[in-house]
Amino acid sequence: MEDPNPNPNPDPDPDPWFAPDKLEHVVACLLITLAVAFLAGRSRLPLLHRHNAGIGSIAALIAGAAKEACDELGLWASSGASARDAAADLLGVLLASLFLAVLRRFRPSPLPLAPDRALSLV
Repeated sequence: MEDPNPNPNPDPDPDPWFAPDKLEHVVACLLITLAVAFLAGRSRLPLLHRHNAGIGSIAALIAGAAKEACDELGLWASSGASARDAAADLLGVLLASLFLAVLRRFRPSPLPLAPDRALSLV
C-alpha cells in the first residue's frame, strides 16, 4: 500500500521568518530608505530637506508594497504576496530610520552666522 503523502517531512511553514528572502526585503528597504533620504537631504527645497527620513521611509514602503502586489499578480516566480515579507520591509525601514535618527542626533549643528556676516534683505 502506498503512502498518500509521498513527502515524509512536509514543510509546515512555506514562508519561514528566517529565510534569505526576508533578509533581502530588510536590506532592500533599508537601502532604499537611506538612499532616498540622502537625496532628499541634498535638495534645495526646504520641505524635502526637513523631511528626508520620512520621504525615504515612504519611498521604501511603496517599493515594498509594489513588489508584493507584483508577487500576487504573478509577475515574478514567487508564492504570492506575503505578510511576512511586508513585515521584513517594515523592519528595514525602521532600522534605517533609527540609523538616521542617531546620525542626526550626533551630527554637529551648522554654525550660526555672525551678526556682521548675516544676510540682510533690507
